[in-house]
Amino acid sequence: MSLHRLLHERVAAGKSVKISLIGAGKFGSMFLNQVPTMPGVEIAVIADLDPERARAACRKIGWDAARLARTRFVASGAEACADPEVEVVVEATGSPPAGIAHARAAIAAGKHIVMVNVEADVLAGPLLAEEARAKGVVYSLAYGDQPALTCELVDWARACGFEVVAAGKGTKYLPAYHAVTPDDVWAHYGLTPDEAKRGGMNPQMFNSFLDGTKSAIEMAAIANATGLGVPRDGLNFPPCGVDDLPQVLRGAAAGGALEQDGMVEVVSSLERDGRPVFRDLRWGVYVVLKAPNDYARTCFKEYGLKTDASGWYAAMYKPYHLIGLELGMSVLSAALRREPTGQPLGWRGDAVAVAKRNLRAGEVLDGEGGYTVWGKLVPAGRSLAEGALPIGLAHKVALVRDVAAGAIVRWADVSVADSEAARVRRDMERRFAPAPAAIAAQ
Repeated sequence: MSLHRLLHERVAAGKSVKISLIGAGKFGSMFLNQVPTMPGVEIAVIADLDPERARAACRKIGWDAARLARTRFVASGAEACADPEVEVVVEATGSPPAGIAHARAAIAAGKHIVMVNVEADVLAGPLLAEEARAKGVVYSLAYGDQPALTCELVDWARACGFEVVAAGKGTKYLPAYHAVTPDDVWAHYGLTPDEAKRGGMNPQMFNSFLDGTKSAIEMAAIANATGLGVPRDGLNFPPCGVDDLPQVLRGAAAGGALEQDGMVEVVSSLERDGRPVFRDLRWGVYVVLKAPNDYARTCFKEYGLKTDASGWYAAMYKPYHLIGLELGMSVLSAALRREPTGQPLGWRGDAVAVAKRNLRAGEVLDGEGGYTVWGKLVPAGRSLAEGALPIGLAHKVALVRDVAAGAIVRWADVSVADSEAARVRRDMERRFAPAPAAIAAQ
């Protein structure tokens, strides 16, 4: 690794890495906490809908008066993208329409863009990444978040000459969670509504982690960046601890839980009866790989890797992720190496809206983590063939006909207003549609 050395060389040359941060929420604040410990890294602009709230966040994490004075606080993400001193824009709003607009503004201004906003990435990331490459700038997934960390493990395995059998992350999951709403989410986190409110926790955001939506979004991002396959009818969330990863995360032909080798999947930290899984991977990421020959298989055993019963399949994993505390890896990789820490290269997976209950014409969808829909991972070809509505556009749109509980919501079921996000998504669908043969294979 050379990022630390390259940064010191930049500092020695009298030049810093200047950044605009859009969105000073939890992820953004964690990154801001690290900036004072990174010589040569400066936050030039922080954009937030409430600039005073952003200033308060900086004070809370310990920024001194001098650092606050060097930073501009604005309400406009477009203004943050246009700042002439800025080299890298970090988009951390969590809003898909805002993320698309900010990414395109940053790219047009010749800035590298680090996309914490994985919701926007899954909505239109392949197109945004292509636009960035054409402009000669970097579009990157955010290191510290699970998709980029998983992509790193996949890249490591492939660079070493291994076949990647499965990759993904862990989470807390039970089938009943798909129907959970913001009203009853806190009981699943062991909190009361008052405790959550005092902690400034957003119930809809935390519900998206629980109801399967965030997992669908993140696995779609990984599939699009790595080319790994996507389950035909959504994630299965098999209960699995780290010692059993190579046994469980194999194709069905080898006795595993996957449809075939070479897929994304999320493992649950809970057994289906609610008991905790032994040595779970709730906070981590993994890759399952296959030995290319008998010699490598023997080496797995000699060096203590946990394998399946055959010895051919093994796993590597990272037990934790530190989200914004690790974001400097993406910022410095873009600025100093001009390399992304994960980037969509095609359209393999999609996160589509599924009704949480029977929905009636005239109801308004409330998006990720809300009361009406949850996000399900499906192959891009299926999403396109069925006209599925992406979860990233399932917010503040009215239904024009009834949708049964458990059914995928389709474009034809809703009235979607013309917007930049909708136009970019439709353009992405046209330009990155899987070939008919690929759709049949999915």
